Amino acid sequence: MQTFFGIMLVALLQVQPQEVPKAKQGTYAVTNARIETVTNGVIENGTIVVQADRIIAIGANVEVPEGAEIIDANGRSVFPGMIDGGTTLGLTEIGSVQETNDSQEVGDITPQMESLTAINPNAVAIPVTRVSGVTTVVAEPSGGTLPGAASVINLVGYTPEQMSTGTRLQVLSWPTTGRRGFWDRRSDDDIEKAAKESLAKLDDVFDDAELYSGILEAWEAGTGDRQPEFAPELAALVPVVRGEMRLMVRVNRAKDIEKAIDWVTERGYMAVLSGVSEGWRVADKIAESGFPVIVGPVFSTPTRPGDRYDRAYANAGLLNAAGVTVAIRSGESENVRNLPFSAGFAATYGMGREAALKAVTINAATALGIDGDYGSLEVGKKANFLVSNGDPFEPATEISEVFIDGFRVPIDSRHIQLYKEFLNRDSGRLQPVEIVPPVRN
Repeated sequence: MQTFFGIMLVALLQVQPQEVPKAKQGTYAVTNARIETVTNGVIENGTIVVQADRIIAIGANVEVPEGAEIIDANGRSVFPGMIDGGTTLGLTEIGSVQETNDSQEVGDITPQMESLTAINPNAVAIPVTRVSGVTTVVAEPSGGTLPGAASVINLVGYTPEQMSTGTRLQVLSWPTTGRRGFWDRRSDDDIEKAAKESLAKLDDVFDDAELYSGILEAWEAGTGDRQPEFAPELAALVPVVRGEMRLMVRVNRAKDIEKAIDWVTERGYMAVLSGVSEGWRVADKIAESGFPVIVGPVFSTPTRPGDRYDRAYANAGLLNAAGVTVAIRSGESENVRNLPFSAGFAATYGMGREAALKAVTINAATALGIDGDYGSLEVGKKANFLVSNGDPFEPATEISEVFIDGFRVPIDSRHIQLYKEFLNRDSGRLQPVEIVPPVRN
């Protein structure tokens, strides 16, 4: 009997699946690398040292700490991890299957909703995205005028809290004066009327939020006679009113962009403009405002029939030329991995390679308010970077190492697994199966 159980135990051990490689923090030294810091030029034949979640040394003559795990880059390049300024990654698994979508709540004014609580750390698209060099994304809610708070997350971790950078942005979908699509049969007057009503409603909400904040501030200071009755919608807007939290204003039409800028400026809020598909039409107005923009999707069509075919591709470059701080968003869920190619298109259509690299690194970090920790390779910043054998905007480039939050992340994903699985489809067969081409009449 003991022999029988021993055989069964050995058999069970033999069929156990192999352990999935895990990301791991530690002390690492990436040596013999060409390092594009983005903010401090290029370091040839340099070394970058990582300890825990931070970069502790970087340069051409860096002493490698004793006990550090050495990764010889062998002349390959190191770039900051790319940042996508607008996605539903982790909130949407399969776009066409409603049960896998958790980016939208019921209601038009729901600023108290937190996208972070709905993030799925095990989403299949997350490893697919990070092995493409995208290390940080904005996961944003969709839906009404104030759908909730977007979260800036790193693409490593077992819980939403582990993934969070700690930065949130309150999303505001600006009332549009345009048609929602070809199916929108409203008259111009009806569209204008609806936009005015939405804006009046928005004003009422923020007027109430400012009043709520004032009463709360007096109470906290000990000068108020009563504490305000808790109102979750208004409490969620208090950080925006106090200048502690950015508004992410999603707006696209030129006329709406101008109105949004005037509205935010008058109220004195911190803001970043997102989408801005017609930003090139009012680039000077945006530049004058000082608000950064997160442009995209780049892979899009012109907003008006008379526009050039390449306006969506050239938009980022035209805004950059006007002096606007430009970041890029994919607006995707499954295809956030294509962010490098969005930047590549922007570079080709007028932005230039250096500005496009900044648009997915330091400019994105600046627009989101996380440039103290992310967006460039500097001592003291988070260890978010990639090692590649070429320019990350080129499809032929291979990424050999990815670090996120100091974790050395395995270069593995569902796509890579499927590629390996089907690379040799006769593996294990004693007699290969002949592939017979179809007969065509």
